Amino acid sequence: MNITSCSFLLIIQLLFISPLNAQEVYKLWEGQPKPYYKENSVKEYEKESWGTKVVCNVTEPSLTVYKASNNNSGISVVIIPGGGYTVEAIYHEGYDLAKVLAENGITAAVLKYRLPDTLTSVRPELVPLSDSRRALQLMRQLGSKYGIDKHKVGVVGFSAGSHLATVTSLWKSKDENENPSFAGLIYGVTLLTPENKQWLEESLYFRKMSSDVIAQNTLINLVTPQTPPTFLVHAYDDNTCHVEETTLYAQKLQENKVLTEMHVFPKGGHGFGLGRQEDGTDQWVQLFIHWLKLRV
Repeated sequence: MNITSCSFLLIIQLLFISPLNAQEVYKLWEGQPKPYYKENSVKEYEKESWGTKVVCNVTEPSLTVYKASNNNSGISVVIIPGGGYTVEAIYHEGYDLAKVLAENGITAAVLKYRLPDTLTSVRPELVPLSDSRRALQLMRQLGSKYGIDKHKVGVVGFSAGSHLATVTSLWKSKDENENPSFAGLIYGVTLLTPENKQWLEESLYFRKMSSDVIAQNTLINLVTPQTPPTFLVHAYDDNTCHVEETTLYAQKLQENKVLTEMHVFPKGGHGFGLGRQEDGTDQWVQLFIHWLKLRV
C-alpha cells in the first residue's frame, strides 16, 4: 500500500471517529458577571486523588459538550462530578460518562462548577447551585445547535455532585429553563444525618446551619409530585454515602408518584464511576441510557 492510500484511509478513519469524540467547551458565564464572585488569586490545578485525576480550586466554571452521535435522541444530560465540594472527579465521573452517552445518541455536557470557598465567593453555599442552573439554561439555549429537545434536559450527579443534582431538582427556580426535566442520582446524598450536616457546614456553608437552613437541606422532605423523574444507583457496601440515601429517597419518590427507577448492587463501594465488571456495577450506565430513551 502506498503513502497516498494510507493517507486516504487515515482521513476516512478521522471522518468516522471525530463526530463521536467532538466536544466544545463553553464558559458558563461568558459576557456576564459570575454570581457571588469575590476577587481572588486562587489558581486551578489538577492532581491525583482516590486513584483518579481530580480538578481543584475551580473558580472559572465551564461546560464541555459532547455532541450526540447520528442516532440523536434529543435528550441532553448535564453531568455533575463528585468530590465532596472540595475537588471534582471530572474524568471518571464526568468525561468518561459523557463519551459513552454521546456514542449512544445522548448529548452530554460535563459541568466544571465553581467549588465553594470563602476566598472566592461572598455566598459560597449558593455558588454550585447557580452554576448548575446556568448549565441547564445554557443547554436549552444551545438546543438548535445540538438537536436538543428543551423538555428533555436533565442532570446526573455523583456523590456530592448527586447532592447538587438533588438540590437542583428540588429547589425550584422561577425560571423553568433552570430546572431539570429528570435527574440521575449516583451514590448520592439526600438525608441530613449528623454526618452530612457536619460535612455541609464545613464544606459548603462554612458556618453553622440555622433551623431554616436545616429544613431546606432535609432534601427527602422536599419531594413533591412535581419532582422530576429520577434514576438512582447505589451499592450496599458504600461506607461513604450509605445506601439508605438512595433507598429512602426512592421510597419518598414513590409515595409522591414520581417516576422512579432504582438499582442497588451488592458490592461496589463508593466512587465507582462507570462501574466495574467484576462487581456488576458496570451495568448501570446502559440501564440509565435505556431508562432515558424509554421514560424521559
